[in-house]
Amino acid sequence: MTNLGFFSTISPLVMFFCGLWSFISYHKHLLNSLLSLEFMMLSIFWLLVVHSSNIGSEVYFGLFFLTLAVCEGALGLALLVLIVRSHGNDYFKSFNMLEC
Repeated sequence: MTNLGFFSTISPLVMFFCGLWSFISYHKHLLNSLLSLEFMMLSIFWLLVVHSSNIGSEVYFGLFFLTLAVCEGALGLALLVLIVRSHGNDYFKSFNMLEC
């Protein structure tokens, strides 16, 4: 039982650092950045659910967190569609952030 608790704590942390590494290293495309951010949010959600189930607290905070993560993903995809329609691709170097 102790090994399962250790695995359920270490696994989301490894997932988070893998997502952070991919966010830092593959930053040429906006879609890669958004996917790595979502991966980090899912690992934080997993860690939150594991620890809240261990202490017996309510699950509503986890659902609220998951709702905010989904809203963040939808906003990111909407921005991705807007950028692809206006600039033609999702390279960060192909468009200037100062232009409207």
